[in-house]
Amino acid sequence: MSTLPARIKAHADEHPDRVAMREKNFGLWEEVSWADYWDSASLVGHALLSFGVEVGDRVAIMSENRREWLFADIGITAVRAATVGCYPTNPAGEIRHVLADSGSRIVIAEDQEQVDKLLEIELPDVEHIVYLEPRGVRGNYGETRLIFWDDFIAAGAEHRASHPDAVAERMAAAEPSDLATLVYTSGTTGPPKGAMLTIDNIEFVIETLQNDGAFISPPANHKDLSVSYLPLCHVAERLFTVWFNAGLGVQVNFAESIDTVQINLREIQPTLLFGVPRIWEKLVAGVQIRMSGASMIKRANFALWMKVSRWIGRTLVARNGEHTIATRLAYAVGWVMLYRPLRQRLGLSKVRYAASGAAPISPEVLEFFMGLGLPMYEVYGMTENSAIATANVKGRVKVGTVGEVQPGTELRIDDNGEILTRHRGTFAGYWNNPEATAAAIDADGWLHTGDVGEWVDGTHIKITDRVKDIIITSGGKNISPSEIENSLKASPYIKEALVIGDRRKYITALIGIELDTVGNWAQKRKLSFTTYRDLSSKPEVIALVQSIVDESNAKFAPMQAIKRFTLIPKELDHDAGELTATQKLKRSAVTSQFDEAIEQMYAGAS
Repeated sequence: MSTLPARIKAHADEHPDRVAMREKNFGLWEEVSWADYWDSASLVGHALLSFGVEVGDRVAIMSENRREWLFADIGITAVRAATVGCYPTNPAGEIRHVLADSGSRIVIAEDQEQVDKLLEIELPDVEHIVYLEPRGVRGNYGETRLIFWDDFIAAGAEHRASHPDAVAERMAAAEPSDLATLVYTSGTTGPPKGAMLTIDNIEFVIETLQNDGAFISPPANHKDLSVSYLPLCHVAERLFTVWFNAGLGVQVNFAESIDTVQINLREIQPTLLFGVPRIWEKLVAGVQIRMSGASMIKRANFALWMKVSRWIGRTLVARNGEHTIATRLAYAVGWVMLYRPLRQRLGLSKVRYAASGAAPISPEVLEFFMGLGLPMYEVYGMTENSAIATANVKGRVKVGTVGEVQPGTELRIDDNGEILTRHRGTFAGYWNNPEATAAAIDADGWLHTGDVGEWVDGTHIKITDRVKDIIITSGGKNISPSEIENSLKASPYIKEALVIGDRRKYITALIGIELDTVGNWAQKRKLSFTTYRDLSSKPEVIALVQSIVDESNAKFAPMQAIKRFTLIPKELDHDAGELTATQKLKRSAVTSQFDEAIEQMYAGAS
């Protein structure tokens, strides 16, 4: 049967010298062929067998995106164990929960930082800790569980020499219902839960990716290049990195870090690119900053052709992504004057498919990229349905929606407005949590997504908010905070926005400024500041944000207008538990932290 390891082996057999992935080390891009990929994954599988890993055991990975992540993931699956991804940025407490809850027997940790986290917490089930980077670890700990990656691989080579067919035999015995991975949810409202994805779930995803027009037309292939930079623990990045690679042969290029993504994009010039809204918003903000410091002629050229691009973008939106003769002619001239060098600078010159997902994105941001000629599509899925639900596709784009229902997927909206999906990719349930599983999947197999949505023209789905986030004012009015928040975040000066108003008389907001763009704005006005807190407290900055709030309020009904706001005095951080690893706000954590400021916004309300 088809499995991820079987697909990697098939690539290795058919095209052994073709490049499967690239990684930059010491300033140089190093290539990994399919033959090398399978050989390394096979050695991981044999090493795990040599350490006694049984069918159904869990093996965790705590690392940034790199080749060894994929070697380990495929090797783990090859011996019918399950991969447990841990965000390397997670604090020790969350790591403890994930490893203890999953009962992981072996942990593959990237470096000393991850090893230190593991050694400071009590993990009775963890028998071995395999570390990838020896610096600061090798020889410095008296911990018998520690094993250097090279020694681990050497154990695999020794096992393969004496048991050459052991991994192949495990692979041959694989069943569709085998647990392939535990993907722990981001835990915006509580401890993360381990979503169980099976071999069959993943095969359904790959079959969908291979379907012409389900996502990309023509489907992705070995000529396509992708960039891996978002955490591989997240189901969307696993899809765009591991599953696209194994299923369709797409070449993966690992960014050096999240901070170097824009540099790496320019070097790679990918053809496929996935980003969460925060990434796309940051690209737009970066363009604004660079142009503000350009010469007068360059600024004038930019202003002119961006005005044209907005017209092109709005036209494309109105025509479901299709050009008119006028927009084609305008774009052709704009390509020479601005769009080509700008896309080249952003690393987007060769992109034939760009997707935004994991959270709602502002239509203004989509229009920005569409106006530059970028094939930009909003998609929708979640961990519990293996990231497959709906997608906008070429020629049928409706901005503001997450697209049409994917082939092989059933979708309906219940009486409460909640989106329900059903297909082969629906997860097997939450690990060790039958109550949560029963609440998520009903007796008829429908997955209750927790998202509120509505049909647009009977073909496309628009997500209005999360069920739990809907605001009901004291006057009984239902308000979707995400629409208001996205409107605010469309401004390059706003990084975070959290709308408040449940059981209140009016709507307020906690707003976080974008340090780079607001800092640049302040410098141009000779407004001195020292810290983020100092900058956000300046009356001029408060007035700037007020103008953005007023502009946003004009788009909504009076009951949706933000009456008061407070600027958050610090940048929100994942390590502090304020953001998920994919940069989504943890509402309960943020509102709890700034409870006093919230109450002050309602002081005197009658």
